[in-house]
Amino acid sequence: MELDWNTLAANILKAELKRRGITYDQLQEKLSALGINDTTNSIKIKVSRGAFQFAFFLQCAAAIGIKNLRLDELNSND
Repeated sequence: MELDWNTLAANILKAELKRRGITYDQLQEKLSALGINDTTNSIKIKVSRGAFQFAFFLQCAAAIGIKNLRLDELNSND
């Protein structure tokens, strides 16, 4: 079975937001503080689509305080 990378990226970001109790409005505020001027709606669309650039993921990670990300469970066939 082929992995859907866009869905995986979106799910990782959504899970990190949920785990930290951060809403899309709060994410927008945190991104704005870093100089990234996306609207809350455009952030929601990017995340729901899952087709965002890795740079956007890194910006979100920095904004919400992700220090480590474990990717060792992505390929359970190994």
